[in-house]
Amino acid sequence: MKSVTAFILAGGRGKRMDSLCHLRPKPALPFAGKLHVIDFTLSNCVHSQIRDIAVLVDYQRAYMTDYLTEWAMANGGSARISVRPPEKGSYGGTADAVFQNLSCLEGQTGGRALVLAGDHIYRMDYRQMLAFHDRAKADVTVGVIRVPIDEAHRFGTVTVDEDGRVRKFVEKSAVPLGTLASMGIYIFNKDVLARRLAEDEAMEYSLHDFGYSVLPRIVSGDRVFAYEFKGYWQDIGTVEAYYQANMELLVNRPRFSVDSTWPVLTDHSALPMPVQSKDGKVVNSLISPGCVIKGRVENSVLSPGVYVGEQATVKGSIIMENAVVGYHSVVDRCILDEGVQIGEFCYVGFGNSLVPGTWDITVLGKDVIVPSHVAVGRNCRVLPKAGPGNFAAGVVPAGAVVPPGAE
Repeated sequence: MKSVTAFILAGGRGKRMDSLCHLRPKPALPFAGKLHVIDFTLSNCVHSQIRDIAVLVDYQRAYMTDYLTEWAMANGGSARISVRPPEKGSYGGTADAVFQNLSCLEGQTGGRALVLAGDHIYRMDYRQMLAFHDRAKADVTVGVIRVPIDEAHRFGTVTVDEDGRVRKFVEKSAVPLGTLASMGIYIFNKDVLARRLAEDEAMEYSLHDFGYSVLPRIVSGDRVFAYEFKGYWQDIGTVEAYYQANMELLVNRPRFSVDSTWPVLTDHSALPMPVQSKDGKVVNSLISPGCVIKGRVENSVLSPGVYVGEQATVKGSIIMENAVVGYHSVVDRCILDEGVQIGEFCYVGFGNSLVPGTWDITVLGKDVIVPSHVAVGRNCRVLPKAGPGNFAAGVVPAGAVVPPGAE
């Protein structure tokens, strides 16, 4: 679709994601084992025939740039991806990021820009939203979705009139406007985008953010409409939401599947098929290429290269690339980041829920080494590179935080 340029915002720090985003940007998080979160937005663009894509990177920009380069090589010809870090320093906000890259619209014939978040899980044909934008003769269209009222405070919310025109927009308010939540997907007419971003940039005290600054200000003057999306969409803004979105893939009739006629494109790393020994057992789990399963894995999601030793048990967990679970160890309701090593006879995630009805997930950051004969309780946070010296007591009580190891 030559008349549209997509801007994918992929520079966020993921502050609510604990150690999972200490060393990577949130869009680069693994998902469903062999995918990455940003794959969904990129794939939506490709399948919607949007070929001109500018990815705006900032936090851990080298990490993100390397992945995007691999993705583009693996999916050669499917899109023209331009990776855009800030020229100096950091972007001042989502609106500032797009403002600094308005040059991407030069020479574009259709005069429309699609602004997307790079950290959501969903499948969407943007052509349908673009058609709605054209029919409404809109200056701006905001993608919205219905959410439970008790969750609406996590999102921008809108009120609309009988024609679907947005009359008020409030970002992440303790008192939301209702249950119509912004998805962080916007269509702007090119001239409106350039004018409104220039105005915002000139405002000394602006947060330079679409949700907090731009949209609330322009709804009274510009023709801003809401396009209601009826499909699956998940903002993985917290550890609990990330865990839940992965676990939902394992239920009998999942609301969302990564296997469909709208495939999720990724970097297609060449790895052998997973290996399961005669004593290994896999129950209701997603097992990626390159895994070796000698123990029991149930209700879990494993990324490439994970090793589960003999008589070890992994249940209700997300295990990222090249992690090792040693002989006779148990990993229960955990997220293990890349390169984590669990020794022999360990129990990670032991005990009962601290607060009934909560997830109580234990998270081990990248390259953590847990020595043999150590127990780590529920709802613990073990920061990246923690090593044997951090576990000298042999037991980490529920809810504890283990400091990071030396770089």
